[in-house]
Amino acid sequence: MWPRLLLASAWLAFQFGAIVYARFVPARYFCWAPYDMQTEYWVTVHQNGRELSATEIRQRYRRPAHGYDNRSPQNVIDMFQQAEERYHRADPARIEMHYRVNGHTDGQWKWGATD
Repeated sequence: MWPRLLLASAWLAFQFGAIVYARFVPARYFCWAPYDMQTEYWVTVHQNGRELSATEIRQRYRRPAHGYDNRSPQNVIDMFQQAEERYHRADPARIEMHYRVNGHTDGQWKWGATD
């Protein structure tokens, strides 16, 4: 009985620690805490001296040029950055993202090659 109680206590302590940790970092991947952010974002992408259309952005990143995500802005940033690093090394682009968190906190993120 004691080993099971010890194991269950350790598991609950780990989960509690993950929730507390997630409250202080930009990305919240390993936490079952509810998503308490709504991120609205606008992305512009330039490649080879021209701006990609909304259709081209969706094809390249599988995300719309203007969209919503119910997680932190860092999660959205990570999706765009990982797509560039994993799938588009041979044809890099410059990404600029403007975002709003919960309808009032504005931010901006830039990444990538210069034209």
